[in-house]
Amino acid sequence: MTHNPVLIRPYRPSDADLLLELFRDTIRRVNIAHYSLSQVRAWAPDEMDREVWAHKLAGRLCLVAEIENDVAGFSDLESDVPELGSAHLDRFFVSANHQRQGVGRALLRAMIGEAKSRSQRRVHLEASITALPFFLSQGFTNLAQQTVHVRGESLTNYRMEVWL
Repeated sequence: MTHNPVLIRPYRPSDADLLLELFRDTIRRVNIAHYSLSQVRAWAPDEMDREVWAHKLAGRLCLVAEIENDVAGFSDLESDVPELGSAHLDRFFVSANHQRQGVGRALLRAMIGEAKSRSQRRVHLEASITALPFFLSQGFTNLAQQTVHVRGESLTNYRMEVWL
């Protein structure tokens, strides 16, 4: 099966609403396979503050993946302990319509490249149950399973890292 090429580009402020919708839609259509409806509703509620969302994305390194001008995914990275060369990959989402088309690999490769260019030596993240196999396949180590509490719901995720 051939896939169309994935273009990775920097985030633009005009992307904020579209990325919020991609975030919600991906959780509701993809992560629902591993989380209950009440967990998904807590994780991706209708009433998220768009200004807070846009502000967070604008304040970090954020990359957007496109296939034929269609936004296929996004991720954001922040240097959480710069003096130790550690960066946190906060959000990493691939559209439900673009799963298994190389978007995640291309986006992660670009994010890791950006981390290296910023002298980061370690990237860590919290992976959903759904994303755990992907990150393991990309060389991340599973450090621990944990439970996080979001809007009254308990969700399982995994603390992971990769050394660059």
